[in-house]
Amino acid sequence: MAHQSLYRAYRPKSFDEVVGQDQVTGPLSEQIKSEKVGHAYLFAGSRGLGKTSIARIFARELGTTEKDLYEIDAASNTGVDNIRQLTENVYTLPFESKYKVYILDEAHMLSKGAWNAFLKTLEEPPAHVIFILATTELEKVPDTVRSRTQVFEFKKPTRAGLAKHIANIAKKEKYAIEPGAVELIALLSEGSYRDALSILEKVFSVSSDTKISLEETEKATGAPKRSLVLALVTAQGSGDREKALVAVRGAGSADVDMQLYLTLVLEALRNVLLIRHAPELRKELAEELGTDEYAELEKLARDTASKISHRTLKTYLDAASRMRFSPVPALALELAVLESGE
Repeated sequence: MAHQSLYRAYRPKSFDEVVGQDQVTGPLSEQIKSEKVGHAYLFAGSRGLGKTSIARIFARELGTTEKDLYEIDAASNTGVDNIRQLTENVYTLPFESKYKVYILDEAHMLSKGAWNAFLKTLEEPPAHVIFILATTELEKVPDTVRSRTQVFEFKKPTRAGLAKHIANIAKKEKYAIEPGAVELIALLSEGSYRDALSILEKVFSVSSDTKISLEETEKATGAPKRSLVLALVTAQGSGDREKALVAVRGAGSADVDMQLYLTLVLEALRNVLLIRHAPELRKELAEELGTDEYAELEKLARDTASKISHRTLKTYLDAASRMRFSPVPALALELAVLESGE
């Protein structure tokens, strides 16, 4: 059998299997039960949140078979002629279903002329047709189109929610994965379920057994080693500018992505402050970070002479904005080191 990616293997097949989009699946389920289904829907949200998967589930729940389900990549069919052909075809009756369902992915890519050619059909389609438009850029969809559709906005998962999903999939695949590795994958996924499972699959592929460590995950993803992050945070805690600057140089020499390195440093500084000032969160943080990383950050948090404060966090947060425009990525971090010691 051909290998199937994790994202495809765990693509939800029913509304009950969809994770984190109750504000979408709930109303759609109710519409099906009450038989008050609309003629046009607009699914909006960033990549990897399940827009197309939910569109397919919705069509299936309506009793639409594969013969009457049409998926169109709007990015490749942007012109007026493409839409005119579509609008002509909608008037033919379904082969074997009550509804013909058209899913237009990346709908925001349609040209202005294509939208104009589509508006009349979108407003008054035949009774046997349902349109589902999907977009990652809602602001690019004309207001005239939004007003003719039911708009559903998909939410990005929280880091904790994404981490839980990753851990559950790893367990189903019979892998034991360290909490720190789960947290790193969740961070790298940037709020995308699809990206999370793609990264997890990459980590699985380089593992020699079914035990996934943070170190293996760092190696597989190219993320900075924890030791590089801890070196800077520890130097920051002791107020040693020289060691902090050496740590930044070490990260640069290791050829790591400095934006990601700074993100991980910010996470570590934030966790130090949370451990110090929010005792009720310590158990939760220990579970998220894993025993080793939590112990290291707790030591910094309990140090009464520590130079890490909310001002430190703000300085490094400012560095994140500067880094986007800096010709030398490390410069923003070096400046943060110098400013935080003043």
